[in-house]
Amino acid sequence: MDVNFKMDKPVERSLLDTTNQNIISRPLDRIEGPLKVSGRAKYSAEFKLPNMAHGVLVGAAIGKGRVKEIDVKSVEALPGVLMVVTDTEKFLRNPAQGMDTEAPKQGVTSIDYFGQPIALVVAETFEAARNAANALSVTYEDAEGRFDFDARIDTAKPKKDSEKNQGDVDDAMRSAHANVDAKWTTPSQSSAAMEPHASLAHWEGQKLVLYGSYQMLSSNRLQLADAMGLDPEDVRILAHYVGGGFGAKLGIGPESVAAAVAAKDLGRPVRVVMTRQQVFEATVRRSNTVQHLQLAADAEGRLTGVSHETITGNLEGEDFSEPASAATQFLYSGANRRFGNEIVLMDQVLAGSMRAPGEAVGMLALEGAMDELAELLDVDPVELRKRNIPERHPTSDLPFSSRSLAECLEIGARDFGWSKRKSAPASTLEGEWWIGHGMATAARSNMLIKSSARVTLQPDGRALVETDMTDIGTGTYTILAQIAAELLGLPIDAVDIHLGDTNFPPASGSGGSFGAASAGTSVYLACEKLRQTIAEKLGGEVEDLVLSDGMARMGNTSEPLSELIAEPLEATATVEPGETGKAFVQAGFGAHFAEVAVHAHTGEVRVRRMEGTFAAGRILNEKTAISQCFGGMVFGIGTALTEDMMHDHRYGHIVNRDLAEYHLPVNADVPQLKVKFLEERDHAANPLLAKGIGELGISGAGAAIANAIYNACGVRVRDYPITLDKLIDHLPDPKGL
Repeated sequence: MDVNFKMDKPVERSLLDTTNQNIISRPLDRIEGPLKVSGRAKYSAEFKLPNMAHGVLVGAAIGKGRVKEIDVKSVEALPGVLMVVTDTEKFLRNPAQGMDTEAPKQGVTSIDYFGQPIALVVAETFEAARNAANALSVTYEDAEGRFDFDARIDTAKPKKDSEKNQGDVDDAMRSAHANVDAKWTTPSQSSAAMEPHASLAHWEGQKLVLYGSYQMLSSNRLQLADAMGLDPEDVRILAHYVGGGFGAKLGIGPESVAAAVAAKDLGRPVRVVMTRQQVFEATVRRSNTVQHLQLAADAEGRLTGVSHETITGNLEGEDFSEPASAATQFLYSGANRRFGNEIVLMDQVLAGSMRAPGEAVGMLALEGAMDELAELLDVDPVELRKRNIPERHPTSDLPFSSRSLAECLEIGARDFGWSKRKSAPASTLEGEWWIGHGMATAARSNMLIKSSARVTLQPDGRALVETDMTDIGTGTYTILAQIAAELLGLPIDAVDIHLGDTNFPPASGSGGSFGAASAGTSVYLACEKLRQTIAEKLGGEVEDLVLSDGMARMGNTSEPLSELIAEPLEATATVEPGETGKAFVQAGFGAHFAEVAVHAHTGEVRVRRMEGTFAAGRILNEKTAISQCFGGMVFGIGTALTEDMMHDHRYGHIVNRDLAEYHLPVNADVPQLKVKFLEERDHAANPLLAKGIGELGISGAGAAIANAIYNACGVRVRDYPITLDKLIDHLPDPKGL
């Protein structure tokens, strides 16, 4: 039984509002949790196959040029070495962008960035492969590289079709009662997922099987098949558990093709695990940005002009540009509007999507500018934002599908104690610490992506859900089990979830905050079809069917599902986006509030507490959703205060290419966090009435911290991250208080 559903009109009624299992939305523990804490959940690098060999990638030691010669013979003579692969045609020059259906650039004779993989050493053991990889001698021909982003800003070229203009922003700025006209800069960043990229490849005849650490298996399969010259049906990818991705695993990486080529040539399985340094050097990063914000307002504090223009960097031939103005385009009103993106060509590893592409860095600038405008107008920052919430999209005039932004701002401010905040900067000194409070809006667009799932109801009363959807630490296993259990009237431990295998129906994958709602809707639709079949078996209408506690009830008839079903019942369902995605503006909204302390003498910043209030449709699992928001808020701390992927401007290498030097927030940096969800349903989003939550938590989080720093000590920093060297020379004299 197949179901195909297109989201062409708002859903009037969701089955999740009529069932009585009370499983959906509950803060249930992850069903795979015991496997993870006991070490029984296998990640890609942990799979072992008989006669498996080990491969270690060799990266380019120059930032720009070409490979002249690789001394393979001397390394092949080393103990344990099986082969050195220097395939110049199939090896990936770049990692793939997320959702691409073709292979990225291939061929490694030319070097476009430092660390670009150019060879793979394969040996009987990892240690032997690593030793030989370190010993491999490569001769290069250097070329002049483009390594300094700031020095190349003047070479930026407009991205095609990125410019959007409405009215006259320049005139609005000239005639404004108050305006902000400033630039914000953000550095390059690494996703730095806990699990490094890994692939184990083996061949079954002419078919390639790959255990990989990836987020979107259906598109990854197409990318890998194209790279290897295979039909997609001859490629199988398995990713049962993925240890984080944050965008860097949306597309295939160099280790996948290298492992596949080596396994084919050697006739044995080959496993390749990237080192942490290689993850930094050769997987997708977030680009630097220079953002020019202009806000114009009248005497009442209502925006009359909004301009957000962005410059980012990327490799030659790549058109991805960090969409920093994504939220700016719909978040606040203003008749005159201007948006645009420009790209600087760089010889650095591919820039692409990283958690909340656009909003994560764009709202640092937008919400900072809104705070500056509030001060100029002498209006409370919360009130200024409320005054400028548009009734409809300011440019397209489309309605919002659901939006509880004003409520998030009001409730968040109340819970945080915002009314006690002192508006004048540098007003509160506790010992040697300046104390300040800041806030920012959160917003992240919602998407529905084509997704399929198969649900089978077994005669023993158990249900099986199969889809190639991945769980990258977001709780997908649990959420899909909750949906199936709720709709089929089963306890959650009677639902088996099989994910991460391209032999299963293709799902949306994990990315863009669309995974739970998209994959979850396909499970919902399949279960809905099974409910119809069960109703037919009972001889009645599905509207009269009640499924709970493993029983099927209709009128005066009650029968255990295990007795009603003599043979497996199976339904496969596919959901795809439709007209509602074009007819409505869909987004999750929220408000961040932060309290910080700035040391009066050293400029050290400590975040003391953060609170987030969010509205994102139906929350499918409160515990996993809170976890996602916590993670986003921690991301915001890193973005605001510590994270900066530094490239050497002379030679192009990354200076801080490991977790010791790339400063992620650790326990000591993370304060007390609180998250609250507002009750909301979005009937235009999907039959679950849910919206994405995974990236909403990071959007605006860093800006709330930056605004709190200004409130604490009176120093406004627009160059992220806000490190103490940017504060110390401008701190007020504590003796003056």
